Amino acid sequence: MEDRKAKINQAWENRMLLQQKAYVQAIEDTLELTDKGKLRVAEQIDNEWIVNDWVKKAVILYFIVRKMTVSEVGIFEFHDKIPLKRQYAEQGIRVVPHAVARYGAYIAPNVILMPSYVNIGAYVDTGTMVDTWATVGSCAQIGRNVHLSGGVGIGGVLEPVQAAPVIIEDNCFIGSRSIIVEGVRIGKEAVLGANVVITKSTKIINVSQTQAVDYQGYIPPRSVVIPGSYKKKFPAGNYNVSCALIIGKRKESTDKKTSLNEALRNFNVSV
Repeated sequence: MEDRKAKINQAWENRMLLQQKAYVQAIEDTLELTDKGKLRVAEQIDNEWIVNDWVKKAVILYFIVRKMTVSEVGIFEFHDKIPLKRQYAEQGIRVVPHAVARYGAYIAPNVILMPSYVNIGAYVDTGTMVDTWATVGSCAQIGRNVHLSGGVGIGGVLEPVQAAPVIIEDNCFIGSRSIIVEGVRIGKEAVLGANVVITKSTKIINVSQTQAVDYQGYIPPRSVVIPGSYKKKFPAGNYNVSCALIIGKRKESTDKKTSLNEALRNFNVSV
């Protein structure tokens, strides 16, 4: 593994090395391991998320060494550098037409892919539902028993290579049409209402106590979150700017697979 890592780092600095078979093989071997879930772009070690930037470099270099090819699925034709994942049945994955996942993304057993898209380098753990028209961007990390509702957009990140991907931890519920991008991390068992948009710069305000507490780029575990706004002064006047509001905590006694409506009902909120 260390030899493979060294070769990828060397090829990253000197692209001329990509003309040598050993370096191309190191890239292809790394992508095979990410496809099988044996390597991850980011992993949790001692409760801290670590980015394996050399794996991300391998993903980017893979685009360089691959050639455009035509592939056919029934009457559909694709023209791309990255092949599609295959052999879902023997991996225990349910895939509904027209779900698409690219090679190099890991999809664990007992995942359900409704008509959706999972990009290269992503990791989708067991028991997760990727619902209709949801997208999981390149290198995004999705935990166990997560529900990505219809139309959810989980952003991808390739460069800069040291940047953390979007991370959705275990047992989260992400409401319809929510967008999570730019390396935002959603803590375990959090519930996001419909249309919550969180970027790295989005103001996240905990309004569940007498004093508001601000977060940025991170939703604490078991938080129940809805879209909101706050007034901000501009040269032309005061205007409402979108934010995310933490209105309370999901009860530990609540079923981890509870519906969004049930979680919000505790706070008299309808989204």
